[in-house]
Amino acid sequence: MKVRLTELFIICVKIGALLLGGGYVIVPLLINEFCEKRNWFTKEEVVDFYAMGQCVPGIIAPNTIMFLGYRLRGKTGAMCALLGLTLAPFVSILLLASFLGIIAKSVIMNDIFWGVNISIIILIFLTVKEVWGVSIVDRATFLIFLFAFISCVMGVSPVIIIILSALFGTFRVLYTRRIKE
Repeated sequence: MKVRLTELFIICVKIGALLLGGGYVIVPLLINEFCEKRNWFTKEEVVDFYAMGQCVPGIIAPNTIMFLGYRLRGKTGAMCALLGLTLAPFVSILLLASFLGIIAKSVIMNDIFWGVNISIIILIFLTVKEVWGVSIVDRATFLIFLFAFISCVMGVSPVIIIILSALFGTFRVLYTRRIKE
């Protein structure tokens, strides 16, 4: 399957224009465009790329879209996807910056941003739903989730939670492989 760069670019521009709320809301948009409409990836692959996008330094959405673009068309695909994703926000920021004084005082614009915040909450919920569906697959992964959730509520450092969760996950995989042998 050879994806055209122009098609990849246009899809990423569309995603970038709808990507309100940051990298945490990109998963439903990616699944809709890359899995459901075009069957280029499975949901599991998109969630895996999303996880990888969080594991490397940088911003989640561009990292994730570059992984997807790279898988489709190599380095050129990664750059094309990145440029497409960032084009709409870049133009929006340029336009908003020139009208910032007027926008800040506008009651209508404040109401619009309030409505956008509600949609961001819904998109974050959809992201949790998609990631949950492919990540919590058995009792062990649910226990790792429960441990991480309770630790967060108790104020444990996220660094410690991530390291311990990674260790638990690694031990789970090694234990599962050992049982199968």
